[in-house]
Amino acid sequence: MSILLLDGYNLIYRARYSGMNKGEHSVIFNFFRGLRPLVEKFSPDQVYMVLEGKPVKRLKMDPNYKGQRVYHNDDNFNEQRRSIISILEEFYPINIVKHNDYECDDVIGYLADKFKVDNKVTIVSSDTDFIQCVEDNVQLYNPVRKKFIESPEYDYVLWKSLKGDASDNINGFTGIGDKKAQKLCTNPAALEKFLLEEGRQDKLNKNLEMIRLHDLTNDVEGILHYPKIHNEKWEELKDLFTSYDFNSMVGKETSWKKYTDTFNQLF
Repeated sequence: MSILLLDGYNLIYRARYSGMNKGEHSVIFNFFRGLRPLVEKFSPDQVYMVLEGKPVKRLKMDPNYKGQRVYHNDDNFNEQRRSIISILEEFYPINIVKHNDYECDDVIGYLADKFKVDNKVTIVSSDTDFIQCVEDNVQLYNPVRKKFIESPEYDYVLWKSLKGDASDNINGFTGIGDKKAQKLCTNPAALEKFLLEEGRQDKLNKNLEMIRLHDLTNDVEGILHYPKIHNEKWEELKDLFTSYDFNSMVGKETSWKKYTDTFNQLF
């Protein structure tokens, strides 16, 4: 089987800042307009959209984790985000999954590891942390760059732990950028010498734990799974999209049929 794992909030935020402006429903329009090409491209047997939980363990290790991010709701984003999830639950044959105490990344990592044994797994996200999931039966597709992301020859988690991750407010080592981090990753003797300075090994260990996807094996019961629907309700969805003036999606019967046919394979 072919399994498609969607980084839900990554795709929703992408919809917020790209695509067409449809006024108060822009994010909703861009998300659902962009969802069909992804399903069409990979023609999966099952689709999972994974949502964010709270990074409990990482916040315990560092209360400043992601603390630099500034959030705003000027475009009514929070309401649109909730509407997207509600529409998916009611109309689309897509499994929605989250764990309240883990980030989406950790849940996707768990699902990829679970499904890869007997299936071909595709992760869709522009988040490079999923590089650590890439192997024979697991591929990573970046929807922004529209290309598959390969795993580097060096240890990606070690590399990122050395240089840091500004997007998550994880500080790397002073003077260590992309190239120096790669050199240390590929030269064990140089890395060992670098870590001799007091405090560096502890800092590296912390960064490794922050960046590495966390194991959910002992917390599987906390995964909330909202199974996909089994009833086709496309006419009701069409009425909803019509009320939002999504005319380019529902204005022509041929376009709407092409849209719905893409998802009908998942029922």
